[in-house]
Amino acid sequence: MTKKSNTTVRLFGNLHTLRRERGLPPVAEVWLPEEGMTAMDLAKELDLPLNRIEGVFCNHLAYGLDHRLHPGDKVAFIPTGVPGPHRFMLGIHAAGKGHLNSSD
Repeated sequence: MTKKSNTTVRLFGNLHTLRRERGLPPVAEVWLPEEGMTAMDLAKELDLPLNRIEGVFCNHLAYGLDHRLHPGDKVAFIPTGVPGPHRFMLGIHAAGKGHLNSSD
């Protein structure tokens, strides 16, 4: 039995380009289990290169990739290369620090 999608994931910047190059839409409809999963696990499931991701927006707030996502969350992966002032205003700078310092 195929599981119906319950979460929409949006991709921007170089992640948008990567999906297009692979013949995939920049918006992915995915199924997340009731207990949720980390943004990193979802990125891996979507075959996104972790070195191109700084963090994740979940319900309009920036988090690191260890943040747990749940069905119905509004999700967008934050690509590398976001300009300086926007990184601070959107909370990307602080959200990405944990992931960028990890060995994954």
